[in-house]
Amino acid sequence: MPFVAINPATEQVISEIPNHTPKEIDQVLDTASRAFESWKKVSFAERGRAMKSAADLLDSEIPVVAELMTSEMGKTFAAAKGEAMKCVMTMRYFAEHAESMLREESLPTIGSRSGVRFDPIGVIFSVMPWNFPLWQVVRQAVPTIMAGNVVVFKHASNLPGCASYLEDLFVRAGFTPGVLSTTFVGHDAVSDIIADPRVVAVSLTGSDRAGRSVGELAGKHLKKCVLELGGSDPFIVASSADMERTVPMAVTARIQNNGQACIASKRFIVVRERADEFLELYAAAMGAVRMGDPMDPATELGPLVSKTQRDELAAQVSSSLDKGAMALAGGSVPDRTGWYYPATVLTNVPRDSRAGCEELFGPVAVVLVADDLADAIRIANDTPWGLGGAVWATDANEIDEAIAGLDVGTVFANAIVASMNELPFGGTKQSGFGRELSAFGAREFTNQKSFFVA
Repeated sequence: MPFVAINPATEQVISEIPNHTPKEIDQVLDTASRAFESWKKVSFAERGRAMKSAADLLDSEIPVVAELMTSEMGKTFAAAKGEAMKCVMTMRYFAEHAESMLREESLPTIGSRSGVRFDPIGVIFSVMPWNFPLWQVVRQAVPTIMAGNVVVFKHASNLPGCASYLEDLFVRAGFTPGVLSTTFVGHDAVSDIIADPRVVAVSLTGSDRAGRSVGELAGKHLKKCVLELGGSDPFIVASSADMERTVPMAVTARIQNNGQACIASKRFIVVRERADEFLELYAAAMGAVRMGDPMDPATELGPLVSKTQRDELAAQVSSSLDKGAMALAGGSVPDRTGWYYPATVLTNVPRDSRAGCEELFGPVAVVLVADDLADAIRIANDTPWGLGGAVWATDANEIDEAIAGLDVGTVFANAIVASMNELPFGGTKQSGFGRELSAFGAREFTNQKSFFVA
């Protein structure tokens, strides 16, 4: 199947790019392999200059590329501009800090000199999702490239324009062709690319199902992989929560990126003494969310990425309502053009219902009531996923209890969970393994080479 971009708000086809042929795939990998041989020898200063050039170009083109993201994926124009700006900041951050993150470290031994180097390893193949068209690629590729590797990425099939833009951006910025390149292939070609001896490691952001498949292939060929998978992130409202601050952030936490983010809060776990207050305020706030044209500055919630995605979410909600769940806001597909679904709040959700045990990739919040904070943490951990979690409290002891108790890769207190350049990002349990961003992410695809001089 070709790469086809369809505007989720209008349901109109925007563009189409045919899949690469086996010969074209071979050319992409060959170019990347040759690029690595020269790129790994380039100094950090030169790498940084090229990365800053890419950042400056992207910064100057934010309105254009933001409109492209909105048209291909459906996120609001404001959110798309924010995503592009985050990419600019990440490029500049790693251009400045990669050398210190990857500098040779001395470790004391009985020798005269010993330590560890962080050497690049080669061509990294990245399988990227559709929900953050620029950011997902940049988050993985920029630290990896600054470490001296090269990246070939397969983007989602609905983002041909964004995939092409990223490759072209790096070429225009002065990078050697092949340092960052895209390949237009279907899922059937992924296994052959992973098996190719020119590829040394794999990174995937996507569902846990995709993670199992890619992880199995990487293991079969003894290639390292980093997997950032799904989540059902908890948003814990503790006894000491400032409700005036918490409720608006609970709305943003659920509808950000039209509800289609791995780290978006999905389960809102409230201690019993604050439950009635939270439910009343939260249902009213979610019911007031403005849904509409994603290019309209007044719009807070755009369409879902595809009819398939919208229909799956609607089926999950409908099935859960049939099992006894209650919708305090939203809960049904609107009669309009575009793949829209309203901001929805579900309560009394049975544990064995679809909303009770599956990831909801859209603007649907499940509100659960806990006896106390310890019970809220227990409920939060009662899931196969462990990507991120948030706690809302003004009491420092409650914050510390949640940070220590949540079985996730990232905990934020009184803030929405986000990926930050300074902190390692990734999950535990079925949310994957390995880390992106920070020094931890920059070192993932390096040979951590020990050395000893007698």
